[in-house]
Amino acid sequence: MIHSTVRKKDEKGNDIDLEIKFGVEDLRRVLELGDSDNDPTIILERLAKGLWCRMGFTGHINGKLINTMFSSAYRFMIHYVIQALSHRKGAYDEASDYIMNIITCFVLNRPYNVSQVIFEYMLENIRAGSNRYIMYPRFMMMMIDDEFKDIPKKNGDILGLRNMTSETITRLTKGSDERVKGIICKISRPAYVAPENDRWRHENSDSDNEDQRISEMVEKKTDGGL
Repeated sequence: MIHSTVRKKDEKGNDIDLEIKFGVEDLRRVLELGDSDNDPTIILERLAKGLWCRMGFTGHINGKLINTMFSSAYRFMIHYVIQALSHRKGAYDEASDYIMNIITCFVLNRPYNVSQVIFEYMLENIRAGSNRYIMYPRFMMMMIDDEFKDIPKKNGDILGLRNMTSETITRLTKGSDERVKGIICKISRPAYVAPENDRWRHENSDSDNEDQRISEMVEKKTDGGL
């Protein structure tokens, strides 16, 4: 559970501090992430890296995940996921393991406990001091708005958002990019069913075969997870 305070004006114009507290379930409800406590927070490294290859990843299979090493359509998507969900202040060109887990499960339409991951990194930033939990300012503001309905807002503080679609991504894909990959899986077909047995493509898929590149992979952890 996270505990904090919100300062606002009372009816007489004096500052007052109000307590706010929330847990994973509150975060899940307010952010409408649609996951559950039963969903995993770790997936097989082999699964994630197999999908990276399908997404046009040109870097070394055991190297860092740099945005510019992906096909342009997916580079755009990865950039925005990092901007929205990363708990770091910098290094936005590099995707951390949990960011790639989220992207992998999103593309393959697999369950993933995003709420738990966000909450854990909120806690980590709080423990680091200096109120670093504010690295998630949008989420914090949503939690505050849910608890306190009467906090006044300035029009300049309201940010309108639009959902990213396959059409949005396609418009940003340049034909001159030799790494261009077609939009696949759930991004292309919302009703897409994830492959079984921790695979990143169905057996009858007509995409490139990634087995050769995956054979060069050296697992980071003994359990094979990210």
